[in-house]
Amino acid sequence: MKNGLVLEGGAMRGMFTAGVTDVLMEEGVCFDGMAGISAGAVFGCNVKSGQIGRTIRYNKKYSRDPRFGSFRSWITTGDYFGVDFCYRTIPRELDPFDQKAFQENPMEFYVGATDVNSGRCLFHKCEDGGDVDTKWMQASASMPLVSRPVVIDGHELLDGGIVCSVPYQVMEENGYDRNVIILTRPADYVKKKTILPGWCFRKYPKIREAMLVRHEAYARQMEEIAEREKAGRALVIRPEEDLGIARTEKDPAELERVYQAGRDVATKRLLEIKGFLNVS
Repeated sequence: MKNGLVLEGGAMRGMFTAGVTDVLMEEGVCFDGMAGISAGAVFGCNVKSGQIGRTIRYNKKYSRDPRFGSFRSWITTGDYFGVDFCYRTIPRELDPFDQKAFQENPMEFYVGATDVNSGRCLFHKCEDGGDVDTKWMQASASMPLVSRPVVIDGHELLDGGIVCSVPYQVMEENGYDRNVIILTRPADYVKKKTILPGWCFRKYPKIREAMLVRHEAYARQMEEIAEREKAGRALVIRPEEDLGIARTEKDPAELERVYQAGRDVATKRLLEIKGFLNVS
């Protein structure tokens, strides 16, 4: 059997996921493969590189830096989160990403992004943590309305969560039959229908269609995940209550609070996780 790790997105709700994965790394819990969407992609790369604490560290340190994310950046560039600062300056200079460790870790890592013209979620297998992989992670986390599409190999890409909130299917398609799925919403969460003005995504009708039925797609995924959990094919880790954090939260104390919530849940369920994965 192949053990997989599946990471939902959710912007700064991803601090919860970082708390969970840091505890698992500290305890030496490893996976054969991993798939991440949106924040699950840009934060999940630190699992493959083995950099415990990096996600919460750089987010707390730079969250209030206007180069990290701001309405000024959105107005002047079309991207709320500063592309150069987030995807080049931080990982190359300010809080270096361990590309060598990423390359040497045999764990497979898939990230998904939505093709704005077809409305399909495309997946990329990250190989070396270099420029191409980084661009796919950026695309996966490029939130609609506040980001420009990222062009890769002729595809215009946005947030993978538009059509695939939780990428468990790509893991199953690649032979992962025992998956730990980390969600960033509590069990009683129901996604509301998205209301879009007529002008929104007029250029990309497939994205508009996907956004309008996103709540239905999410509900189906939650049903399928519940079926897998009941059958013993998945173990779901999720917040015990709504995290109550803004998607673009800048307060380091709030980021830390949500991170610690993830650590707490992972610590409580550590023996259960190890038992599910059949690791000591």
